[in-house]
Amino acid sequence: MAAQTRKRQQLWQRIKAHPLARIGPGLITGVADDDPSGIATYAQAGAQFGLNMLWTMPLAFPLMAAVQSMCGNMGRVTGKGLAANIKDAFSPLVLRILIVLLLIANILNIAADVAAMGEVTELISGLNRHLMTTIFVFAILLQQMFVPYHRYVFFLKWLTLTLLAYTAVLFTVHVPWPEVALRTVWPRFTPNANAAAVVVGVFGTTISPYLFFWQASEEVEDMLAIKGSRALILDKRVAASELRRIRWDTWSGMFYSDITAFFIILATAVTLHTAGITDITTAAQAASALRPLAGNAAYLLFALGIIGVGLIGVPVLAGAGAYAASEVMGWKEGLERKVRDARGFYSIIAVSMLLGLGIQYSPISPMKALFWSAVINGVVAVPLMVVIIILVSKKSVMGAYTASRPMTILVWIATLVMGAAVVRMLMPG
Repeated sequence: MAAQTRKRQQLWQRIKAHPLARIGPGLITGVADDDPSGIATYAQAGAQFGLNMLWTMPLAFPLMAAVQSMCGNMGRVTGKGLAANIKDAFSPLVLRILIVLLLIANILNIAADVAAMGEVTELISGLNRHLMTTIFVFAILLQQMFVPYHRYVFFLKWLTLTLLAYTAVLFTVHVPWPEVALRTVWPRFTPNANAAAVVVGVFGTTISPYLFFWQASEEVEDMLAIKGSRALILDKRVAASELRRIRWDTWSGMFYSDITAFFIILATAVTLHTAGITDITTAAQAASALRPLAGNAAYLLFALGIIGVGLIGVPVLAGAGAYAASEVMGWKEGLERKVRDARGFYSIIAVSMLLGLGIQYSPISPMKALFWSAVINGVVAVPLMVVIIILVSKKSVMGAYTASRPMTILVWIATLVMGAAVVRMLMPG
C-alpha cells in the first residue's frame, strides 16, 4: 500500500513538472470563451454573412485580451476576485443586480451548452441526447465538487487542445485565401439590425462577463496554491515577473481563442454559406450540415470539438457564478476547498448546473435560453467594463500597479463597440 501511494505521488510530481502545468488561467479562459454556444454563434455568422464577418475577430482580439488582462492583474494584485473588489468600491445594490443577471445568463448558457453536447453525442453515437446531457452534467458537477482544483485543472489544460479540431477542418475544404484576406479587412454587408444582432452575438460571446469573474478568481486560486505567496500589493518582489506572466498567458490564451473563432466563421462561410445554408441555430446543426458538404472528417472534427470545449466551458460558467456570488455574500469560496468547507460556493455550482439541466426537460428551448443569455451578457458587459476600468485605475485598489493608458484605451474601445452594437440591435429597421 505504501509503495502504491509513493508511486502515485511520484506520478503526480511528474505531472506538476510538465510545462503545461505552468500555464496560467489565461489559456482555460480563452478556450472557455469558445464554448458550444459560442461555436453556434460563430457558425451562424459564417453561414449568414459568409466571409464578411471575419473582420470581427481581428478587432475583438486586442479588446478581449485587454479586458481579461485587467481582470487577471486585479486578482493577482489585490488577492481578491472581481466581485469582492466591486463590493469594496461600489454600492451593494449595483453589485447584487450585476450578480443576479450574471447568474441568470450563466444558467441559460449552461443549458444551451449541455444541450449542444448531448445533441452532438447523439449524432456521433446514436445514444439518447437527454441521457448524455444528464451524464455530462453530473460528471462535470462531481468533478468540480470532489476533485481538487490543482488536479483537474491540469486535465482541463489538455482539453484545450480540442480547439485544434477547427483548424484541422480547414484542411478538409477548399479555402479561397486571397478572398479571405480581402474580406477580413474590407467586408461587404449592410449595417442593419440583423447584421448588428450578429455582431452583438459575436462580441457578446467573445467578451463575456463570466470570463471577467473567472479569470480574476483563478489568479487568486493559483496564488493561494503556492505556499507563502501573497497579493502583489503586499509583496512587490515578484510583481514584475507575475504581471509579465499574466500578460503573456492572457494574450496568448485570447489569441488561441480568437484565431479558433476566426477559423469557425471561415469554415462555415466556405461550406454552409456557399451552399446556401444561412440559418444555423445550434453548433450540432452546423456539424450535421457540414457532413454532406465537407465529408465525414470535417463533420467529426467539428462535432468532437464541441464536446471538448463544452467540458471546459460549462465548469467555467458554473464556477464563475459561484465565485461572484460567494464574494458578494462573504462565503468561503474556491475549487481547492472541500465541499464541507465551502457549502454556499458549491451550492451555487450545483444549482446552476441542475437548473441548466432542468431546462432540457422544460418547455423552454435551449436556443431561446441562448438568445436571452446573449442579450443579458450584452447588457451586463457594458457597465461591468466601465466598473473594471474604474477599479484598475484606482491607486487605492491597485497600488502602484494601475492599468496603463494603452490598456485603458483598448477597454474603453471594447465598451463603446459593445454599447453601440447593442443600441443598433435594439433599434428598428
